[in-house]
Amino acid sequence: MQAVDERLVRRKARLIQLFDPPFDRSSLNPGYIKGYIPGVRENGGQYTHSAIWTVMAFASLGETAKAWELFDLLNPVHHGGTPDQIATYKVEPYVAAADVYALEPHTGRGGWTWYTGSAGWMYRLLVETLLGVRLENNHVHLKPRFAPGWTNYKVHYRFQETVYHITVSRMDDAAGTPAGLTLDGQPLEGTAIPLVNDTVEHFVELRTN
Repeated sequence: MQAVDERLVRRKARLIQLFDPPFDRSSLNPGYIKGYIPGVRENGGQYTHSAIWTVMAFASLGETAKAWELFDLLNPVHHGGTPDQIATYKVEPYVAAADVYALEPHTGRGGWTWYTGSAGWMYRLLVETLLGVRLENNHVHLKPRFAPGWTNYKVHYRFQETVYHITVSRMDDAAGTPAGLTLDGQPLEGTAIPLVNDTVEHFVELRTN
């Protein structure tokens, strides 16, 4: 992962390449990807599926700050904040692009948009990996990874016709407030919330160090 960070993460261009250098005139034939010009799509550009998996990997290794930093690189909102960014990205800055070009003269240009595969993985990265809200067997498991500077956040989770309001707080060690999970004021063991579709609003609080 250190090599990925050093060789494939392009912070200035706000992208993460699939590999580098791209295939061009070599005798090696990797298949159809060589049909793309160097730096476009799977031929050495950012292929957003794998870029998202890269961020997930850093998060799983405990490098939370880096995971949030790299998520910001991939977030399409940060590719359309200025006229210059819009002129570079050239696609909608409110949907996930399946790929981003990596070499001049097209560096930073978005490719295939409205692509549900990349969008679905980006949703899972944000909700499940970074915010740490994961559904399994009618339980919501909480494993938050706080962005730098965050002390708390809220997730309003709908289970069928029932809403669970989840507040996650990072406690100050000096405050003396005990860590733990509560559901409607009652303590729960572990970090999993049992879900019941009773159409009643429920309030969850997770305090963690």
